[in-house]
Amino acid sequence: MTEIENKPRIAIGADHAGYHVKEAVKKYLETSGYPVDDMGTWSEESVDYPDYAKKVADRVVAGQDDFGFLACGTGIGMSIAANKIEGIRAALAHDAMTARLARQHNNANVLTLGGRVVTDDQAIEIVKDFLATEFRVGRHQRRIDKIAELDHERDAHSKV
Repeated sequence: MTEIENKPRIAIGADHAGYHVKEAVKKYLETSGYPVDDMGTWSEESVDYPDYAKKVADRVVAGQDDFGFLACGTGIGMSIAANKIEGIRAALAHDAMTARLARQHNNANVLTLGGRVVTDDQAIEIVKDFLATEFRVGRHQRRIDKIAELDHERDAHSKV
């Protein structure tokens, strides 16, 4: 098995404010041998971030990609939008520690960053730590299960 087959497949997306960070992270991922699916945007022309959050989140939920990476101005909008997709646990990180804890404790499958908050170099370091960290099952799995139950409660309320 080749090294690239061992690396997780990553879907990436951004709006105009996160475009530069997405491009820096994409370059890092590709040169490091990660398979990348770029869902856009492809310029700094104004676009709506929920469109890109949905594209990336849908790929992760469908199993087409192992993880997602999203960037907008602050990372907040992308995180909110991606978390609307059942099965997504998108975490906003502004440093390596929060990225590690998002993986260890929350089994985050999408990382969001703010293009106006972190530099390209900081973003790459955050992504490195996120991808290098494993979920610590144990007591954290119980909490992840409870989060998944919240999706089902939402579905039950919408049918009433």
